[in-house]
Amino acid sequence: MREIEYRDALNEAFDEELARDQNVVLMGEEVAQYNGAYKVTKGLWEKWGDKRVVDTPISEAGFIGMGIGASMLGVRPVMELMFWSFHSVAFDQLVNNAACCRYMSGGLINVPIVMRGPANGGTNVGATHSHTPEGLFAAFPGLKVCSPATPADAKGLMKTAIRDNDPVYVMENTTLYGNLGHVPDPADGDFTIPLGKADIKREGSDISLIAHGASVLRCLEAAEILQNEHNISAEVLDLRSIRPLDQDAIIESVKKTNKACLVDESKPFCGVSAQITTLIQEYAFDYLDAPIKRVCTIDAPAIYSPHVEPEQLPNAARIVKQVLTIA
Repeated sequence: MREIEYRDALNEAFDEELARDQNVVLMGEEVAQYNGAYKVTKGLWEKWGDKRVVDTPISEAGFIGMGIGASMLGVRPVMELMFWSFHSVAFDQLVNNAACCRYMSGGLINVPIVMRGPANGGTNVGATHSHTPEGLFAAFPGLKVCSPATPADAKGLMKTAIRDNDPVYVMENTTLYGNLGHVPDPADGDFTIPLGKADIKREGSDISLIAHGASVLRCLEAAEILQNEHNISAEVLDLRSIRPLDQDAIIESVKKTNKACLVDESKPFCGVSAQITTLIQEYAFDYLDAPIKRVCTIDAPAIYSPHVEPEQLPNAARIVKQVLTIA
């Protein structure tokens, strides 16, 4: 199996879906001639032309509203936000229009739209460009949210998202775009990953590290340290999809290891890990041998300093330290 970068896996997903369905279009700021702010759409404008890869004005409320309207008429837009932090200027479109239309039309009108782009800290771009709103959007019925950690997951989840008849919000991470990973070759068949299906990235028996997005990689780093330095076998469960959430996989992992540490780049207050904590308490409490622990981004606006921001985010050292309090 070949190795390709995360951004190229996404690019391959777009290319395949543009070829598969003439209703798929890519839209966003600088996605065409400039090849995307992060070069995720490189080469697609040259191949597919102005009507399939469309540059938009710098107006999220405007072009997202346009995309939602187009999706209601049968188009399948894939909309790039240069940063998910810009969601706030299009909040009405994202959660009032896209999320509610199918329900309020009695199922007569679908909104098959994908909103995608980076939702992360760690790149020293300041508090207004470093939000992680996956928990926020997952709180709205009608929306689906996923956060791929690897190139294979990025491609498989994106292809599924584009084919879904509901709005799917894909939270990527700028720090992952250059990461290499094994991805099935297109010649081997159509590769998709279902929404709502978690993945065990590392088997373990002593504690469950449960995460999504880039935090999965931090968990894998921590699991190596825990095994090599403390003889603790940590299982790493990658949620992949925030909503729908694979509750069964979470509960089964905790039942197996009897301990849980939830790692989440969101802020701790009302974050994704808070929801998972409640889930474990309700359905796996009798299996717990220790309190549930959490490692989240420290609860403050994103720190600009490149020397300090890495300590604000979940990292392997913070995860190991928290695990050792219950090991």
